[in-house]
Amino acid sequence: MALNGFLEFFQKGKTFRPKKRFTAGTIRYSLHKQAQASLQSGINLRQVVRLPDGENLNDWVAVHVVDFFNRINLIYGTVSEYCNETTCPTMSGGSRYEYLWADGENYKKPTALPAPKYIELLMDWIESIINNETVFPVSTDIPFPKTFPTLCRKILTRLFRVFVHVYIHHFDRIVSIGAEAHVNACYKHFYYFVQEFDLISSKELEPLQEMSSRICKD
Repeated sequence: MALNGFLEFFQKGKTFRPKKRFTAGTIRYSLHKQAQASLQSGINLRQVVRLPDGENLNDWVAVHVVDFFNRINLIYGTVSEYCNETTCPTMSGGSRYEYLWADGENYKKPTALPAPKYIELLMDWIESIINNETVFPVSTDIPFPKTFPTLCRKILTRLFRVFVHVYIHHFDRIVSIGAEAHVNACYKHFYYFVQEFDLISSKELEPLQEMSSRICKD
């Protein structure tokens, strides 16, 4: 399943959160369009994620962080009405994995939260970062901060946890609306990207390791 039908499928209804967009005419807008065109051509996803010749790695990562943020928001939006404090009292991936929230401000210590609250805080946190032009600069005249790679690893690691929760606790809903192939394609794209640039530790990837080995065979 190519990803070209992904947005059309998930945007039939209301989106879970406003999309972050790239400004036309910027390098990152061009990279975004280039990445989308590659996806729509249906070529091998392992090849799609590779850094294009002559392009800056931080620009390439920035484009993908924003794109994955948008896509995972849409995916979670399809199950959010079934994900509440009663059905999902913890942000977990089965009985073996539980994720605690900390942001250094309102939650200084790792705190157990219901899954919908964790994901709400996570998406707010990511949105505030990608809309901060000192961290995700709009112009190439402004350099990326030295902390950018580490911050993107943290963002992608936390976004992966949404995949974990959705796959383990809400996949029946994904199947029931016919979205399985779309979600799997998005997951494969995400997985190959973080593997290509070593952006998520193998320990964090463990909850979906069996599934990844089964569907990520491109």
